[in-house]
Amino acid sequence: MFDSLTQRLQSAFSKLGRKGELKDSDVDDALRGIRTALLTADVHLSVVKQLVADIRERAIGEKVLESVQPEQQVVKIVHDELVRLMGGDDVKPSMPGDATIPIQFAARGPTVILMAGLQGAGKTTTCAKLANYLKSKGRRPLLVAADMQRPAAVEQLKVLGESLDIAVHSEASGRPPKICQRAVKAAVAGGHDVVILDTAGRLHVDRDLMYEVKDIAAKVDPHEIFLVLDSMTGQDAVNSAKAFDESLPLTGVVLTKLDGDTRGGAALSVRAVTGKPIRFLGTGERTDQLEPFHPDRLASRILGMGDVVSLVERAQSAMQEQEVEKAAEKMFSGSFTMEDMLAQFEQVERMGPMKEWIGMLPGVGSALGDMDMDEKPLGRAKAIILSMTPDERRRPDVLDPSRRRRIARGSGSSLDEVNRLLKSYKQMRQMMKQMGSGGGLMGKMMNRKFQKSKEKQLRELRKQGVNLADLGLSSQ
Repeated sequence: MFDSLTQRLQSAFSKLGRKGELKDSDVDDALRGIRTALLTADVHLSVVKQLVADIRERAIGEKVLESVQPEQQVVKIVHDELVRLMGGDDVKPSMPGDATIPIQFAARGPTVILMAGLQGAGKTTTCAKLANYLKSKGRRPLLVAADMQRPAAVEQLKVLGESLDIAVHSEASGRPPKICQRAVKAAVAGGHDVVILDTAGRLHVDRDLMYEVKDIAAKVDPHEIFLVLDSMTGQDAVNSAKAFDESLPLTGVVLTKLDGDTRGGAALSVRAVTGKPIRFLGTGERTDQLEPFHPDRLASRILGMGDVVSLVERAQSAMQEQEVEKAAEKMFSGSFTMEDMLAQFEQVERMGPMKEWIGMLPGVGSALGDMDMDEKPLGRAKAIILSMTPDERRRPDVLDPSRRRRIARGSGSSLDEVNRLLKSYKQMRQMMKQMGSGGGLMGKMMNRKFQKSKEKQLRELRKQGVNLADLGLSSQ
């Protein structure tokens, strides 16, 4: 994501070197590189001019703090300005609901969200992604197939809805404004609290498109009107946003295909040019790859500083806390099996492509660059484990040469690959067992954890008036 922009900005920062004060000439030299990087990224010219002017005003004459290199200090200034440029402290929705969801929910009745955009921006898929996201937050969304222009658009939404177990309101024919009206009534009757309207797109902004979308908005009075934009189109996306905003009271923007955007022009320009906040980012093709937009996190990633918060959130969504704790206990007690290893592999896969989430670590994203990460070894390891019988996965010590040859044939692997995986498993199990022993660091941590758990349970029993002595338990 934005790899080329990140590399160009880091090159500009490196010109500052070790200086005691940021002089005009030093800052101007770096700003030339920043300006070139932004223009090459297809950022809107007026945005580049204002951003560079703001950075220069803050940087000129600023004393370099002790133990802080000029490069680091300018990076902080650029980071702050990028955050402000992309939205900064945009007012967050305050209506009932999860405050972390960037949607203005209705106080009463279903919240209606109208999704607009040009053809090819991924609008229908984004509707499904948004519904899936809201479902994960405990909402009951209803998808509405109101795109009667594009062939198979209705069927596409129905297939997506079925795969996600999300209801879809569709009609064989009819005018989209009337379809949307009937869908909202159906949502009320069906107990849905969010209605997502997938409206028709066009190959370009035209009068018919705008009239139809305006008519839908007039008929259903949506609480949110999101414009779906393809981030890879750069300034064209910004121009489309301006055209839509002249006809519709847009409340936010959803940027799609950010995983394939190496430039970042749309992300850096749309808020400044249109004044509309970015609400969500589409970061991949899967239906779970839609995330709320955080200007500070994206600014950090653009500058090669990583995005640890998003990485932790992704890990939390992919890995159930109880599963992680159970696996940790097994690992450090020495009872870790091949079935547990398989479960760990599957949790890693749920986090998405390895390059995508490893790139969220500080300093790693820019170092990876265009490098491809081979994820085939993980797939081969899974195939080997799945070729074992349940008993063999639980007791890998029974795997004699004959069984190993059978597993190699069944998984399409070589005998050497099977042996290497088993060797790695045994080394990991032994190492974790030693770390988890009473005298080891992990053992001490686990013991403290279990002790705290025990103390908590005893406190709960005392609150309930239970006499611990009657149960043969210490009151300590």
